[in-house]
Amino acid sequence: MQIDVILDARAAPDEIAELGKLAERYGIRAVWTSSLIDARDPYVNFSALARSSGSIRMGPIAVNPFDTHPGRITTSLLSLNEVAKGRASIVIGGGGEALQALGIEPKRRVRAVAECIEIIKSASPDKNLSYHGEIFQIEGYRPGWAQAEPPLVYAGASMNLMLKMAGRVADGMMMSDMPPPLAEEALKTALDSRIAAGRSKQGFRANNFLAWHLYEDEDKARREARQWLALRGLFRRWVMTTFLSDADYDIIEAHEAEFYRATAERTHVIEGVPDRILDALVDHLTLAGHINDIDAKIAHLQEYKNAGLTEVALRLYDDPAASIRLIGEQVVPALQ
Repeated sequence: MQIDVILDARAAPDEIAELGKLAERYGIRAVWTSSLIDARDPYVNFSALARSSGSIRMGPIAVNPFDTHPGRITTSLLSLNEVAKGRASIVIGGGGEALQALGIEPKRRVRAVAECIEIIKSASPDKNLSYHGEIFQIEGYRPGWAQAEPPLVYAGASMNLMLKMAGRVADGMMMSDMPPPLAEEALKTALDSRIAAGRSKQGFRANNFLAWHLYEDEDKARREARQWLALRGLFRRWVMTTFLSDADYDIIEAHEAEFYRATAERTHVIEGVPDRILDALVDHLTLAGHINDIDAKIAHLQEYKNAGLTEVALRLYDDPAASIRLIGEQVVPALQ
């Protein structure tokens, strides 16, 4: 299993390049950034890394086809891919904070994501693409300048219908904050759909987004993990009740606003939620603790490898360079 890292989407291109090249030296497979409404444009932001690196992959996570037409997404992605000489990747998803910020109500998410992926993967420098989907159309699209090996196109998928679609049309899937047993079930759903569609399961990529908070200061690590819990796929009863009771989940659901407020205000204090629940969330949804806990975190990541995942993507927060070195020195050799 390979290791990816996810960097702050607001970081400057030179910082992305410096961290990406450090990750490349340590054998990390890919660098990602989230596609956020108020962050730097990810395609532009990766341009310095694309020019100055040689093997590491790069691309944006959970780009949606509702605020940007798939044809425009394709052009941006292929432009990055040319600079990176065939090392670009993308995750297409059906949601995200950009839609909330722009007041866009996504409709027919699975169909929209499927059509976006089909458009990207059908684009060719050798022939015109005329695509007439149920939602999106594009006529006579031919990026003749796109000569690099095509980019990898993932679907952001966790639920049944999106997983089945990912298996049929995408190069891979990226889940979010999924415990190993559920990740294994999700991968099986995608692969069964892929086989039913007449496609080989060989080469299909399966990734899971996980938060990384390991520092010399354990209190700092756990406080930071609490601060970002609202973004850990928290409001999914079917996931949370694998390690919490329904009554505990009811408390979480009743305090959704407090979780989001903690993230917005960058505080670990989440009013009204008992510490025992917050500790359980940190322990089960994140990789958090003292750097001496690294062996336990590697053992947890090994569970994902055993579940069949081909890679995991670790979201880095404070001091990403130190985290990359720790991951590169200890996690990468243990799991590859």
